[in-house]
This record gives sequence, structure tokens and C-alpha cells, in this order.
Amino acid sequence: MNIALNIIGLWFFKGDSVDKGTIKTIIAEQAEEIEERRKKEHIIPREIKAGNYLAPNIALFILGVRRCGKSTLASQLFRGGTFGYIDFDDERLIGLTRSDLNTVLQAFYELYGSNLHDFVFDEIQSVKGWELFASRLRETKRVIITGSNSKLLSGELATYMTGRHIDITLFPFSFTEYIKYKGAQFGDVLTTKERAAINNMLDEYLKNGGFPEFFKYGRAAIDGIYNDIIARDIAQRHGIKHVDALRQVAKYLVSNSSQEFTYSSLRNISRSKSVITVTNWVRYMEEAYLIFKIERFSFKLKDIAIAPKKVYAIDTGIVSVLGFRSDENIARLMETAVAIELRRRQQEHKDEEVYYWKDHQQREVDFVIKRENKVMQLIQVTYASSRSEIKSREIENLKSAGGELRCNNLRVITKDYEGKERMANKTIEFIPVWKWLLAH
Repeated sequence: MNIALNIIGLWFFKGDSVDKGTIKTIIAEQAEEIEERRKKEHIIPREIKAGNYLAPNIALFILGVRRCGKSTLASQLFRGGTFGYIDFDDERLIGLTRSDLNTVLQAFYELYGSNLHDFVFDEIQSVKGWELFASRLRETKRVIITGSNSKLLSGELATYMTGRHIDITLFPFSFTEYIKYKGAQFGDVLTTKERAAINNMLDEYLKNGGFPEFFKYGRAAIDGIYNDIIARDIAQRHGIKHVDALRQVAKYLVSNSSQEFTYSSLRNISRSKSVITVTNWVRYMEEAYLIFKIERFSFKLKDIAIAPKKVYAIDTGIVSVLGFRSDENIARLMETAVAIELRRRQQEHKDEEVYYWKDHQQREVDFVIKRENKVMQLIQVTYASSRSEIKSREIENLKSAGGELRCNNLRVITKDYEGKERMANKTIEFIPVWKWLLAH
């Protein structure tokens, strides 16, 4: 990466072709940035085992919310060898076309040699028609493509790469990764002091979230990430004119993380005349990994379709910064953290589906884990540190759902209470949230 280059001070606008010299400069500068981050920043290995999927003829897609560490993970996977990296989310590459991608490839070979075998393309969907290029290159090379929009895998790509790509979703730091980043270590059996320390770290994690940039720039970084998602990943990408209304809906959903919503209620909030419009906005937010929703459980598909949904933000830090005050609503942050972890674990258990349960008496259980046609587990989340703090309603709702859904695997995730109880021929397990989050 120690390459002498003549830096060409040109500015390109949409419609202009980008010359090879500028592309080489951009590649070299971005490589320097990666190397500087590697030397200066505290980078930890991520839990996800993405390296198992690296092979020629198979493209690896690393997807996830903006600034969650996708590029860093891709760099880690090729660590120890030379690889070509380019981030297309660079204003100097505006106007790059499909025909320019071969020029990018030529620039890589001139910089690193014709035997270059490994490539990372970040936000390549910015170039219209990129799919054929990526499909051709991965025939003989190891290719990683990162992106902050789940639509990256749709459309023409599905046709060109059927069965020839693997996709993984990267999230902000899990609690396990958060502890590793902090440099803390805990054994299987905790002392009183260690238990207090891990609970303090949990409170920090719930309030601050897991975006790596938070540790460098504080809460201002979260605000910046959120604004980039709205402005660039949603409004700009989809040509939305009423950005203020979009922001109203987004802030409402984020600040109501763990709560039910309907598209009709969102229409009223945005003062939009169309439910279809706000439905599309929610879909765009999901595609940009800002939020995700879960359905109300029913064995009837029609009931699932018409029932309200529950929404969760992709990170508790976003909720704290842009939504309600975390010190007053820590319980909702805790439920959000559990929902995010369940979403993360679905990558290893792709046959599992996550719902919530609510009956006509408004009795509710936070999470229903279903596999094929069987309910495997029911989970209730409560911010309680002792058995006496757990409301009887939480337990009764869990028992009612267990009876109706024929599920005996009942769990209550608590702030810091642990135990087991036998009730009405069912065993209920109580587990602290920190312990559940650290379980693998």
C-alpha cells in the first residue's frame, strides 16, 4: 500500500466519466485510511464467522446498518494478504457507470499487480448495472460486497447469482462484543463485585448501544448515523420529496421501539393522504436497517396480516439519543436489546421465526419463537432485579399463552433475577438479561 501517486485535484459531477488516475488515487487514499484505522483504533474480532464463506465462485455479501463495522469486518477477513478495496460511497465517484467498473479493476491491477485475487466492494449498488460485473469477477476471484441496504440482493442480482452468493447481516456490537471492546473478562461464576460490574456495563450498553463510532465520538456519532440513514439511504435513494414528514414517521417509530403501531396511525402522524405512502416509508426504513418489525402471532395468515405490528430500532443507542429518555424507559431499551439479539441469532437458526402474542383480553407476551408449525419458546421481558418486583400479570400472561399455544418452554428475562418455578404443570425459567445476552 506504499505507492507513490500523482494526486489529481479534479471534481466530478453526475454525468461525468471518472478517469483511471482519479480512481487509483481514491483506491490508494481509502487503503491508507484502512491502514491508519487498523493501527490507531481498537478493533476486535466480530462474533460472526464470515470467513467460513470465503471462496472463489461464491460472492460474500455483508449487509447491515450504516457504520456498524461492515468494511472493517471485510478487511479483517483478508488480513495478512493484499486485497483491493474501494468504497463507492465517495463523492468523487459520482457518475461512475457500469462501463467504468472495468477501469476500476484495471486500476487495482496496476496498483497491486495482476495476480490480485481478493476484492472488497463497498456500496457498489451506487453503480447502476453492477451485477454483471460482480457475477463475472467472482467466477475466479474472492469477492466481498458490503452494503447498507437489503435490496442489494434483489432484482437482477438474484438472476445472475442464483446459488452463488452467501449473505450475512452484521449488527452493531452485541453485548459480548461490547464487553470484549471494553477489555473486561468474566468467568462462569461471578463474584459480587463482578456481578455489579457486569450490570453497570449492561446499563451502559442499553443506553449507548453498540455502534463502534460511539466509542470514538460519543452520542453525536449516533445522531450523525441516524441523519445519514434518513437523508442518504432513504430520502435520496428513493427520491422522497416530503422529507420532513418522513422524519416525523421515523422518529415516532424509533422513539416507540418495542411498541405496537398501525399504518393508519402513521398516516395520521405524517398527515399523508395515503397509507401506501407510509407503508413504503416503513419498508424503506427496514431495507436501510434502521428498524425491524415483528408480527402478532396467529396460526391464521389473515389475522397476522391485519393485526398491528411491533417495531424495534436496530440499536438501543439510537433510541436513547433520538427517542425517549433512557433513564425513564430502561425497560423498553431492555426489550429492544432482546429483540435485536433474537434477530441476530436468527442467522444461525434460519428456520426460526419471531412473533409477539396478544389475545382479545389484551394479555401480551413479548416474544414467541416458532419453528415450522410448532411454538418452541415463549419469552417475557421484565425490568426486575428480584422475584418480588416481577408483576403477577407478566407471569399470568406467560402461562395463558403457554396454554393456548401448547408450549411448555417458558422464560422470563429479568434485569438480575435468576431461578426456576413450577406453576400449573409448567416450569418457568428466570434468567438475567446479561446472562442471556452472553449465552451462545
